Amino acid sequence: MADQAFFAALAADAAGVTELAAIAAYPQIGRGDEKAADQVAVDAMRTALNALPIDGKIVIGEGERDEAPMLYIGEKVGTGAGPAIDIALDPLEGTTLTAKAMANALAVLAMSPGGGLLHAPDTYMDKIAVGPGYDAGVVDLDAAPQDNIAALARAKGVSPERITACVMDRPRHAELIAALRQVGCRIVLITDGDVAGVIHTAEPETGIDIYLGQGGAPEGVLACAALKCVGGQFQGRLVFRNDDERARAERTGVTDFDRKYDLHELVSKDAVFAATGVTKGAMLDGVTMERGFVSTHTLVMDSASRTVRRIRMTRPI
Repeated sequence: MADQAFFAALAADAAGVTELAAIAAYPQIGRGDEKAADQVAVDAMRTALNALPIDGKIVIGEGERDEAPMLYIGEKVGTGAGPAIDIALDPLEGTTLTAKAMANALAVLAMSPGGGLLHAPDTYMDKIAVGPGYDAGVVDLDAAPQDNIAALARAKGVSPERITACVMDRPRHAELIAALRQVGCRIVLITDGDVAGVIHTAEPETGIDIYLGQGGAPEGVLACAALKCVGGQFQGRLVFRNDDERARAERTGVTDFDRKYDLHELVSKDAVFAATGVTKGAMLDGVTMERGFVSTHTLVMDSASRTVRRIRMTRPI
């Protein structure tokens, strides 16, 4: 019970941090300035993290120290007076979505005891994810897309045409999309936000069964923290475009460049995950400000108790 109480408190802290970041980003919705939107969310999240009674370390952040003046990988946050905590974050997942007032922008944070989160380099990652309720290994990153859809359809007891896949709408996914079309499944194409895309597989109301494609490795760790809380499955492999990215990976301790990671290697200890909607999306409503009050909608997950909460908060501005 002590561990569950610890993670429940940590989850509440995480929700408070993402709420503040989302609120800070709200005035930038539809303003067309991605950098300004990201910066205000970063500033708010950093301030909130530094108020927490933890010895926190950013392991997934805005980039390496020379590239990110705040919330960089390796930065220490918190008061320093509490337990060692690994932190993965994206203060504004969907800077373009926010700047263009499009759906599904989120403020996202995951926390785990020290050593619990893989220090994923800022590179791409091939990913496949499904939600809970399936036998282990029901899909495989190394299998053809058509085979994964067929396997998932069998496990679900439906035809492949009843399976819905989520893929980021990028030129690099042209062959993947063509393969999925060939097998006949539905495809939901998203413009940004692959953390939300992966999490959608664990949210029945989204109708998404599987996520496939290539996105950021740091976002893969964030999404795995959420899936760990509900029992989903994830596999990923780092993708390197040049020697600089390989060197960056080596600095984070990666030595096997071809390794296929599963969820429990990316998030090896219990974790909490929080996401607050900035703009309204399939999973969460966005921030609203009316008549002197601000309202938020936050998803909070805790793997220690396998608890999922949705919190609606309203307070005076």
